[in-house]
Amino acid sequence: MDLDVFVTAHRAEWDRLDHLLHRGRHLTGAEADELVALYQRTATHLSLIQSSAPDPMLTGKLTQLVARARSTVTGTRRATWRDAVRFLTAGFPAAVYRSRQWWIPTAVLSTVLAAIIGWWIGAHPEVQSAIAAPDELRQLTRPGGEYETYYSSHPAASFAAQVWTNNAQAAAMCLTLGAFLCLPVIWILFLNVLNLGVGIGLMSSVGRLDVFLGLVLPHGLLELTAVFVAAGTGLRLGWTVIDPGPQSRRTALAQQGRAAIGMAIGLALVLFVSGVIEGFVTPSGLPTWARITIGIAAELAFLAYVYILGGRAARMGDMGDVEATDHSAELPAAA
Repeated sequence: MDLDVFVTAHRAEWDRLDHLLHRGRHLTGAEADELVALYQRTATHLSLIQSSAPDPMLTGKLTQLVARARSTVTGTRRATWRDAVRFLTAGFPAAVYRSRQWWIPTAVLSTVLAAIIGWWIGAHPEVQSAIAAPDELRQLTRPGGEYETYYSSHPAASFAAQVWTNNAQAAAMCLTLGAFLCLPVIWILFLNVLNLGVGIGLMSSVGRLDVFLGLVLPHGLLELTAVFVAAGTGLRLGWTVIDPGPQSRRTALAQQGRAAIGMAIGLALVLFVSGVIEGFVTPSGLPTWARITIGIAAELAFLAYVYILGGRAARMGDMGDVEATDHSAELPAAA
């Protein structure tokens, strides 16, 4: 592209668009139609310049012009309670449902790996001795030891808030760092699986695996599911960088990235529920069967939420993305 010739050919259109934008509300019907047409053409010009002959000054000028025109054409929009309701009843569960091909295998493989690690540690005393000294292992696994008192070591409310904050940060890291070719997500997921496997192994080695599971399952079912969803979504985002499919890499990443941001908000709410269970139910005096029942009920409620509401929204075409009216315009690569 000869940039000078291109600018000479289209400068009058850009100046006319700028003039109409300065007119603001004082446009006739014909002028409003002209503004829309000029906005669309200028957006195409910007796309052509960015892809064929990028010039920083001209690109910056046209970017500002297109942004002003888009704001005028589409108007400003404020978030409402309707948006929050739509997000909770359709957008978030649809996003989780659509990413199930990623997080369900992630959950299965992680659970199997945690069980293998637990068996390996529990069956090999030399591995246990490499983890900690015998006295330290006894402090962890004995009745009333650290594995048991951990959940009641702080007031329930502050403990629940601390757990929620830590888990929400881990989920957000999985979602946002997935774009780095999946590697950070795999590492974060492995650390969680390793921590779980060590607990299984050490407690099973002293015949107290039932106590450990009775402490972990009430909150752990929902908490781990949220972590697996975050990890699976992060891996999906990373794979989009490698293989964007039929869309351009930029468009595919924008779509998956917007969905991932929504997932971070939704999973923070899910982890809040698991944090409340961990802070108030896990260390409570309820029988083990009652605590585990509460955990199973919370897990089944989340899965029903995803598969019923999310499945219905997904079948209706909801991608878990923001509404189409809030998307940035997708510009053609050539005129």
